[in-house]
Order: sequence, then C-alpha cells, then structure tokens
Amino acid sequence: MKIRVYNRTRESVVAECADVANTSETRREGLLKRTGLAPGEGLWISPCEAVHCFFMKFTIDVIYLNKKKEVVKVRPSLKPWRISGCLRAHSVLELPEGRIAATGTAPGDQLEFEKVDG
Repeated sequence: MKIRVYNRTRESVVAECADVANTSETRREGLLKRTGLAPGEGLWISPCEAVHCFFMKFTIDVIYLNKKKEVVKVRPSLKPWRISGCLRAHSVLELPEGRIAATGTAPGDQLEFEKVDG
C-alpha cells in the first residue's frame, strides 16, 4: 500500500507516495535494503516509537506522530548508525533528508494520510 501525506497545518505535501510498514516483517526491514529515498517518497512505520539507522546507507528525516497523526517530534538529518525515539509517538514517518525543512513541518502540525494507487 502507498499513501500520500499532507500537512494540513502548513498546507504542504510531505510525501507523494510513501510505503507503509505495518507488519512485523515490514517494520523490521524498514529502509535497510534501500540505497536512498527519491523526492516524494517515504516510509510510514506503525506502530513505532523509535528508529535506528544501523546499517543504513543514507541520512533521513524522521517525524513522530501520535494516534491522531499529529506531529509530536521531528528529527531532521538522522545519520546512519544513530538512534532516535519518542515515547509519546504511535508511528513514525521516515523521509528524504531535508523534507522537514522544505515543508516547515513542526510539532503540533496535523497530518492527513490518503491511500494512492501504485
């Protein structure tokens, strides 16, 4: 399944076509087998309150969301071999580096998710 992520607060598209990791297997794999994220791509991991970048090949932006898909924390430029978490989070949106700054996404923003074909 693919989703489009829209920041209703900032009126900006956060991800055009993000993958969904909502099974034990897909959450465990995450982005580990990828060599990068193209503009507009992302990965929504649910449920999730922490991520690691061990063995990753690229830097990512991370947005932590509560169950209402409200942003509770942002972590721009999370480099390989680092860990980040947020105990208040229910899910995590992983994006290409620079996407948080490009969209102005900040704690308190309300995101909307929409299923897309592809």
